[in-house]
Amino acid sequence: MSFNVHILPADIRFEVEPDEAILPAAIRQGVGLPYGCRDGACGSCKSRLVEGRVVHGPHQLKALTAEEEAAGFILTCCARPQTDCVVEARSVPGAGQFPVLKLPSRVLSIERPAPDVAVLRLQLPANQNLRYHAGQYVEFILRDGARRSYSMANAPHNLGSPPAIELHLRHMPGGKFTDHVFATLKEKDILRMEGPFGSFFLDEASPKPIVLLASGTGFAPIKALIEHLQHKGSTRPAVLYWGCRRKADLYQHDWCEQQAASWPWLRYVPVLSEAAPGDGWTGRTGFVHRAVMADLPDLSGHQVYACGVPVMVDAARADFTARCGLPDDEFHADSFTSEADKHGSA
Repeated sequence: MSFNVHILPADIRFEVEPDEAILPAAIRQGVGLPYGCRDGACGSCKSRLVEGRVVHGPHQLKALTAEEEAAGFILTCCARPQTDCVVEARSVPGAGQFPVLKLPSRVLSIERPAPDVAVLRLQLPANQNLRYHAGQYVEFILRDGARRSYSMANAPHNLGSPPAIELHLRHMPGGKFTDHVFATLKEKDILRMEGPFGSFFLDEASPKPIVLLASGTGFAPIKALIEHLQHKGSTRPAVLYWGCRRKADLYQHDWCEQQAASWPWLRYVPVLSEAAPGDGWTGRTGFVHRAVMADLPDLSGHQVYACGVPVMVDAARADFTARCGLPDDEFHADSFTSEADKHGSA
């Protein structure tokens, strides 16, 4: 027997099969709910259960604490309804607009702009039209069925000819997928993938100025958002804060400087957390989200789009909302949860 789920305040209803979680049922039926990792690790899908009862599958305590669960919050990615449910969740217009496809991709090029970063360009098949929002991601399906998620770094209008997506990968030593990419992957190899996924994309109806906040290769979907803003002829003020450890980690620093010089609405502020004397660095240092707070102590009229390691995203969300007046629903995040992050399940 399936269960009915009623989403507020959007007043959307859909059915969830027995032993199915709310989020996959929503994705399957084209209902736009916020989400990120789909593995109970990032907390992006956290919502409030107004009526009904659910049972949670494995998840991380940092994504949903026992206190939050007792207060009625759920993770829709791993919450399985046991009754009909009413759920209060931010709806995401257009999240289900594009079909999720399984498709092969061919490696066109592999570049190494930094020792531990690879930029892949993957050619898309001519007979399958991958459509996505700037900011979304695809999942690679490995031989053993495991999956790895990476965001497109180019906006959908900028696929080129032949059509190809751009991905930025940081090498995680011992990582099943990135070890392969850095050691044995070569041009013309075929990778299987599925997508698009994710609710990290621009709220284009808003006129508010934008803070784009990235750490490391979390820059990839932020780059796609910048390309999309340029393509749409946006004039909304936007500032990109990109945090890395060392100067060499700012692997597309020149590109960022060129965009800021070419587009009067865009500013670029790189921030290094471990600048060394040999770097010759004269720019900003420290934690990247604190640089935002120093420059913009009042974020009450802004939107923030943050992508990177969970510790940065979590700190930015907490500090921006508690200390800078940012409305909670104006913090949009894509937290880069690695497989190591996901193993700490509750």
